[in-house]
Amino acid sequence: MESKKNTFQRLLEVMDELREKCPWDKVQTNETLRTLTIEETYELAESILEKDDEAISKELGDLLLHIVFYAKIGEEKGAFHIGTVMEKLIEKLIYRHPHIFGDVQVQDAKEVEENWEQLKLKEKNGNKSVLSGVPKSLPAMIKANRIQDKVRGVGFDWEERAQVWDKLKEEFNELQVEIEQGNQDGIEDEFGDLFFSLINTARLYGVNPENALERTNQKFIGRFNYLEKKTIQKGRSLKDMSLAEMDEIWEEAKMMLKGPKE
Repeated sequence: MESKKNTFQRLLEVMDELREKCPWDKVQTNETLRTLTIEETYELAESILEKDDEAISKELGDLLLHIVFYAKIGEEKGAFHIGTVMEKLIEKLIYRHPHIFGDVQVQDAKEVEENWEQLKLKEKNGNKSVLSGVPKSLPAMIKANRIQDKVRGVGFDWEERAQVWDKLKEEFNELQVEIEQGNQDGIEDEFGDLFFSLINTARLYGVNPENALERTNQKFIGRFNYLEKKTIQKGRSLKDMSLAEMDEIWEEAKMMLKGPKE
């Protein structure tokens, strides 16, 4: 533990020196760092999906740099410092884990999550909206999943998860009606409802929809790259090939790049 403390202290010292002496670090602000932080977060997410522990370690370091950077800027403004950040985090963790630091009893992880949401509301004396903690700038799929998690925490959820399938079928049928009527605005609206219900279904069955879709993205990229490579090897262009010819190589790609449970 002492070694970890010393290492963290050294990181803060390095940050202080960079902020004082480096031309680039000296001029950075919260606003200029924001987009870079988002990029680093996505790079970490990619490393996690790839199960690359070495890359995860590196990307965590990059994110940690951003945390101490923001804290340094906050300290310069007299608003807060890294100690303040950690103290507030510790207080929040203890408060929201009464089953560890108090006498509350819980049965499982689901009950922990429900208590967490209830405690968050109490922090604002009950005046905080359940969905106020969902960032507006989140990508739509992640936001939908987070919204559903939030409302579940206060009991707004299906009694039995199998009930969601009727809702999913209902949304699909409503989309078909709008498509048949050619109502573009209605089509977009019903597509949104269908996506929202599909995300809800994934959640109920323990699947993170963002991870599931990215898994399929990577699978498609791998197969298409194989198709493209094989086409070039044959001295041809994809634009000149028939769909049947591409399908033949695509099926070959599925066999060559077959993943687990496919």
